[in-house]
Amino acid sequence: MNEVITIGVDLAKNIFQVHGVDAEGVVVVCRQLRRGQVLPFFKKHRPCLVGMEACATSHHWARQLTELGHEVKLMPPHYVKPYVKRSKNDAADAEAICEAVTRPTMRFVSVKSTEQQSVLMLHRTRELLVRQRTMLINAIRAHMAEFGIVAPIGVPRVKELLSIIADRDDLRLPSLARTCLERLARQFFSLNDEVHDAEKRINACHRSNEVSRRLETIPGIGPITASALAASITDAEMFKSGRELAAWIGLVPRQNSTGGKQRLGKISKQGDQYLRWLLVAGAMSVVLHAKRRGTTNLPWLAEIIARKPTKVAAVALANKTARIAWALLRHGGTYQKPVTVPAA
Repeated sequence: MNEVITIGVDLAKNIFQVHGVDAEGVVVVCRQLRRGQVLPFFKKHRPCLVGMEACATSHHWARQLTELGHEVKLMPPHYVKPYVKRSKNDAADAEAICEAVTRPTMRFVSVKSTEQQSVLMLHRTRELLVRQRTMLINAIRAHMAEFGIVAPIGVPRVKELLSIIADRDDLRLPSLARTCLERLARQFFSLNDEVHDAEKRINACHRSNEVSRRLETIPGIGPITASALAASITDAEMFKSGRELAAWIGLVPRQNSTGGKQRLGKISKQGDQYLRWLLVAGAMSVVLHAKRRGTTNLPWLAEIIARKPTKVAAVALANKTARIAWALLRHGGTYQKPVTVPAA
């Protein structure tokens, strides 16, 4: 029997499909494995190249197989799809993964450690709690507006509505409506405490991570964004340039170019939506601050603010911030303010 050198694994909850080929590309293994059979199957094989799609549980299995001596590479699912022949099934998917992992131009996903996944889980938990808190705030605002009670926009200003709910002497709210709003208020206070606790934990992770602290020196990047970047980008060497990192996050224009003519559209919005949201939000803060003060230390940003709408300028700054972050991740050091050279 020929020796297997490349194996494609189609991950699932219980039934896994494996497809292995030898040095000549001849199929040697094509079978299904139960969950408990996966590790014994790879233990009996000599170290080889293993390809998987970057999906749920993929980082766990990548760590497990790496400990057994195998070289594991994860690929975005939409990069593997073109290699699927005709009908889609588990065997065809595993064959496509086995083929795609050997392509020299294939782009791979870095395997995250348990610590990095834990930090990202903390970020996702906070994001979910913030969404739920926003839903509650919107519900409270909408219900109280039905009785002519409104408050300015913003999370801090919702406390004005909560004080009215707690004041039983305020007769603007009927008894039944107050009972319903009190339940929503209790949920709001509970979620608000959970959000603050999650932010404290993120700040603690940020302070203990040297890479995250260096990223925080970039304007527009705070502890939350720095922590998310440090946990998401495990190896800056996978990006050849800062533009590739910005494209991975989805901050570069979508292209529809042909015949030597460049046609650039809006940003692609591909890649990591959470990182893109954090970077754009931080950039928006920098742009609004520069507009209020009427000045900025970055001449190119002042020029963009003068020519373009605020949100367009913020996306341009977020793109540049991502490129600066790549430079710090790749070469080390901290952010240095550019020196303005006076015109001759």
